[in-house]
Amino acid sequence: MKKLEMIEQWIKPYLQAANGWENVVIAIGVFLFSLLLRKIIIKYVFQFILKLTHKTKQEITTQVFLAFEKPLQVMMVLIGIKISLSFIVLEPATNVVITRAFRSAIILLMTWGVFTLTGESSQWLQGIARRFDIDIDKIVIPFFSKIIRFFVIALAISIVAQEWDYEVTGLITGLGIGGLAFAFAAQDAIGNIFGGLIIITEKPFGIGDWIETPSVEGTVEDITFRSTRVRTFGQALVTVPNSKLANEPIVNWSKMGKRRVTFTLRVTYTTPRDKLRNCVEKIRTMLQEHPEVDQEVLFANFDEFDDHGLAIILYFFTKTTNWGEWLRVKEDCNLKIMQILEEEGVTIALPSTSVYYGNNLQSPPAIDWNPDQQNKTG
Repeated sequence: MKKLEMIEQWIKPYLQAANGWENVVIAIGVFLFSLLLRKIIIKYVFQFILKLTHKTKQEITTQVFLAFEKPLQVMMVLIGIKISLSFIVLEPATNVVITRAFRSAIILLMTWGVFTLTGESSQWLQGIARRFDIDIDKIVIPFFSKIIRFFVIALAISIVAQEWDYEVTGLITGLGIGGLAFAFAAQDAIGNIFGGLIIITEKPFGIGDWIETPSVEGTVEDITFRSTRVRTFGQALVTVPNSKLANEPIVNWSKMGKRRVTFTLRVTYTTPRDKLRNCVEKIRTMLQEHPEVDQEVLFANFDEFDDHGLAIILYFFTKTTNWGEWLRVKEDCNLKIMQILEEEGVTIALPSTSVYYGNNLQSPPAIDWNPDQQNKTG
């Protein structure tokens, strides 16, 4: 009995404010009806809309509904609470607080939905890109995702703060002064961020590309705001700051349409002129008829009288850019060049020095060097 009396004393002021049990019962009924309505809408209406978007292949619409599914469920409960409280007569100050809390909750729920929609794993940005034929890759998506989420949260905080009569202008000014001091203390980090922006916007390379810079060579594994991770061919993982990478010359070997082969072939000075001409013409013909050699730029010419022999310059490109395939094509061309030289009886020149004495080509005389005599004379 004492417990019942205590409960009655505690609830009596609220009943008086609500003008009796009738309004309380109506409020509870409205709240329970909103819960039932929420289940019906989610189970039937929402699922029907999702099936309809799947059939019509509206991926963007489907992503929007999935992102706002849980926020809408919570919103329906809040609407039920708000309507049920309207049947209870409360003090004006309490009504103001309830109204502000309801508006703030709606703003936060909308922020929740947008935050989910713009996640890195969400297909919404990719769907937008496909819809409007925008070239967007897996580097740009996480970047834009983080930026959109940051602005959405900042906007939500400012709106909620204004809803509760907080001065947002002073807060922004304070953040600006503090941000200026922070910027001076974090110049390197900011430089890396801007370097990442340059890499992401200009896209000199992408994830999976083979790049070469003065500081690193390998395959790009990841690009973040601060740095780029490159896996070298020795399987070492190198992390390069974006500020440094953005200021270096970058060779993207994965973007090659063809791959160059160039070297100088030297034959001996004793090679007759006719045989030299035949060798050059046969090598040029072999390259022109090779199915894996690009024909746009191709040179095979007798170039100069080198110190070590007669120089034939070879300059051409393979159609493949794959390093292993490039080596195979280069090897095949080298073997065919050797075959041409063998057929013509031409010898490859080796680095050597010849000394002439008078009119005869002789080896230099042996020098008898005595260390003791050298010490005495010198």
